Amino acid sequence: MSKRDKIVLQKIVEESTVLTQMLDGLDRSAFLANDEKMRATCMTLINIGELVKKLTNDFRQHWQQIPWKEIAGLRDVTAHGYFTLRMPDIWIFVSTELPVYIEAIRKILERGGATD
Repeated sequence: MSKRDKIVLQKIVEESTVLTQMLDGLDRSAFLANDEKMRATCMTLINIGELVKKLTNDFRQHWQQIPWKEIAGLRDVTAHGYFTLRMPDIWIFVSTELPVYIEAIRKILERGGATD
């Protein structure tokens, strides 16, 4: 893993930590009733997507079990289609899918990018 990829991964984990702390204690209903939390979540997803785009192609290809393209694509949809976003889908992503990806990223960082 290159130094650049390591730094980017660390920043992705930092952004997800901010998101997790911000949403701590909220359930789906509370999230969907809180415009500020929804907007902040979308901004954080934009940040994460931008970071994903900074990972080298070699790294993303090596770690294909994480859907890098989809995460970057979510950034694009969030940035350019905020008023058409389905916030219940965003909730599903941040509450169930993103934590799985972040855990995988943490493991990659712990192993220094080694596959074993």
